Amino acid sequence: MLLVSCATAENVNAQSNPEKYDLIIKGGRIMDGTGNPYFVGDVGVIGGRISYVGDLSDAGAEKIIDAAGKIVAPGFIDIHTHAEGEMTHDDPRRRAAPSDVMQGVTSIVVNQCGRSPIPIRNQIAELKEKGTGPNVMVLVGHGAVRRQVMGNDHRRPATEEEISQMRAIVRQAMEEGASGMSAGLEYVPGRWSTTEEVAAVVSELVPFGGVFHNHMRSEGTDPMWYWPSQDEPGPPTLVDAVRESIEIAENTGARVNISHIKVKGAHYWGVSHNIIRLINEARERGADIWADQYTYNTTGTDGSTILLPPWIRREQEDGENFAALLERLLEDPEKRDMILTDVAHEISRRGGADQILILEHPDEDYIGLTLIEVADKKGLSSLEMAIKLQMEGDVDRFGGARVRGFSLSEYDIENYMQQPWVATASDGRVRVAELDEGFVHPRFYGTFPRKIRYYAMERGVVTVEDAIRSSTSLPAQIHGIMDRGLIREGMHADIVVFDPDTIRDRATFFEPHQYAEGIEYVLINGTFVVEEGEHTWELPGVVITP
Repeated sequence: MLLVSCATAENVNAQSNPEKYDLIIKGGRIMDGTGNPYFVGDVGVIGGRISYVGDLSDAGAEKIIDAAGKIVAPGFIDIHTHAEGEMTHDDPRRRAAPSDVMQGVTSIVVNQCGRSPIPIRNQIAELKEKGTGPNVMVLVGHGAVRRQVMGNDHRRPATEEEISQMRAIVRQAMEEGASGMSAGLEYVPGRWSTTEEVAAVVSELVPFGGVFHNHMRSEGTDPMWYWPSQDEPGPPTLVDAVRESIEIAENTGARVNISHIKVKGAHYWGVSHNIIRLINEARERGADIWADQYTYNTTGTDGSTILLPPWIRREQEDGENFAALLERLLEDPEKRDMILTDVAHEISRRGGADQILILEHPDEDYIGLTLIEVADKKGLSSLEMAIKLQMEGDVDRFGGARVRGFSLSEYDIENYMQQPWVATASDGRVRVAELDEGFVHPRFYGTFPRKIRYYAMERGVVTVEDAIRSSTSLPAQIHGIMDRGLIREGMHADIVVFDPDTIRDRATFFEPHQYAEGIEYVLINGTFVVEEGEHTWELPGVVITP
């Protein structure tokens, strides 16, 4: 176990090549985070910092790692996570974040999609007091700020006075150490904000160099709250939402990062081409706009896609189960038409009947099949089968089954991935494979190795060097982090060593709680959190502030 104290950059630079190091990583293929081709060399670590990169064949160290044939890279920086709860958990095994560090992740950004505690200083103090495995950056949530100012009266635009109060709260959060602000403009209560309100609040980030992480108002033809039987046509589309993000960036001068960029819904696939053009044109005009992306073609955290519209639940009577409720409503011709319209819309929005996978159902013959496969077996249409899932499924579970929709196209995923302004991020939470059960998204465990193995090595969508850049120096650049994200002298020793022959994600949709393979060593601030492929449960992380 390597435990080293912190040292200042000045101290490290003063001893550029001493005789004795805390650690030498010897003879690895160094992919330094820039995207440049690898070079073979040694990395020396002293006092939690990278002290030397080059030839250390004549130097000694307390510990030497033979990295011949292995890749040595900066630790991965995950700039979109929902791990805030685990980072302040009473169980140190949660705070050690094994599902992250076993991927090579050394720093994370929390409080995404508009959610955060207020005031931020209390969260930062708790993080420092308890200790974390990875380094942590915190955001202040626009939704949390809006709710604090407007209470439950938030289904309307904010007044000038309310916007002024929001700005003051965000300014205070930045002074307390927040790295920026997140928004969930598709969610309650951000959904009712205006562009002018958001831009006014975002402007408070600029003096601090803060980042605006935007879960936009829509990620397809319509927002997730839209149901055609209930809502007026013409809700914001993905294109509208991107235009709004660009407008906010241009009008405020703030750095804007589009969260988990995607194109959702089979009827909208291919629109990434238009989105990329819009963003590239904005960047050419000087807009400081970026994006992050996870490496899977399915959304949602736990495979809980529900094909029935939520308004049905408002019709439920006391003691009535969901199957009985649905049967009763279908007897009403008007409500039947509404339900069928909404279910058809949701099937398309979730990728189509051939892209909806059944994970749990009382009839085990359904499990592992798609909606269209089960429908064909039954001689039904996919729409009829979606209804039957509830009628013949778990009557106390809304929807009757656990299903996962693969609502994204590989074309769009790969198109975004090839853009130099798109970083890798998990959109995940921390899980402990030794403790946790149940369904979660495999991205919790495999986002970063999957990009290297599947998209770089197997499919050749990007190079391995570019896959690493998008996970290291690019997210560091987006967040203005000057001393992490590169293998460079003076940088903090956040380092991952992995075997290019064995690195891969192992988590599946049916068995998600499996750590990635091939990650042999991970250091955070010079301390091993993964050593010889095993997590150490150490808590060397710090709170990174602007």
